[in-house]
Amino acid sequence: MSASKPVRADDAPPPLVLTGGEPAGIAPEITLAAWRRLRSRHPFYLLGDADHLATTARRLGLDVPIARIDQPAEALAVVRRALPVLHRPLPAPPEPGHPQVENAPAVIAAIEEGVAQVMAGEASALVTNPISKQVLKEGAGFPHPGHTEFLAALAGALRPVMMLAGGGLRVVPLTIHIPLAAVPAAVTPELIIETVRVMDAALRRDFAISGPRIAVAGLNPHAGEGGHMGREEIEIIAPALERLRAEGFTLAGPLPADTMFHEAARRGFDAALAMYHDQALIPIKTLAFDSGVNITLGLPFIRTSPDHGTAFDIAGKGIARPDSLVAALEEAARMARARRKERKPADGG
Repeated sequence: MSASKPVRADDAPPPLVLTGGEPAGIAPEITLAAWRRLRSRHPFYLLGDADHLATTARRLGLDVPIARIDQPAEALAVVRRALPVLHRPLPAPPEPGHPQVENAPAVIAAIEEGVAQVMAGEASALVTNPISKQVLKEGAGFPHPGHTEFLAALAGALRPVMMLAGGGLRVVPLTIHIPLAAVPAAVTPELIIETVRVMDAALRRDFAISGPRIAVAGLNPHAGEGGHMGREEIEIIAPALERLRAEGFTLAGPLPADTMFHEAARRGFDAALAMYHDQALIPIKTLAFDSGVNITLGLPFIRTSPDHGTAFDIAGKGIARPDSLVAALEEAARMARARRKERKPADGG
């Protein structure tokens, strides 16, 4: 992180910071493509290896000039003509499709530095390129289940919440990367209440929705059908929702998950809470497979990412689509504007 932050004469907001992600995956090429599409519309800089990025551009025949910068604020002056990079060299030259564990510590360090910069106000929001948890575990003993949990640990956040957005839908999975057999025991009133509170606060602050409407799915087919197909809706979900309604939250449910995501139903809520991973991700990936965005709620800063992985199988072939990364950068910029607008009255205009 830079020692000082220069004053911008035009008082422009800080740029977005984009982490390099797994260098042997598609992150370098979608980063180049995202800059070509956005340029200065949503200024961002990359925390990563400038030489690897330049090599990738040459290999793929992409006309993307690379500009090394020394501190985040410099990105604003160069982003129109070149992709700004805070150069962080990798220990081993990356080979597309063939990850090297030697680079794992550098991937982790870039995430840590990006968090430090956004928390210091040097960047408006954090956007993260895909990582390989397996490579990070093998190369650096990465102890976290995923990116989200790592960011929460760095930020000291107790309850991070994963939201997927795209295709006119925002959906949150209550439980995420656990076996389906473990889901019923993990669905508790406390978890539902905490998650809804985080969702409601984020919808108000980051999406400028003054009265958020949240639809909540049941766990069982037909939302339990009055107890004939399971009693979690009656004994766990409904009581939690009643407690939240008494506090003033606007909630619908528990609803049958198979009928709550069609077009007409989606017009009735601002976000949905699903009970498990696939219940949430199937509708979002059906509606926005190439352009979905992963948003982490409950952090003290804005974080978005593409809703896809490293795609080692197509890395370096020039066929990876940047749509999801572009959408993640656009969403981060929009959320940052919403937060600045919210702060203005308290700052005296």
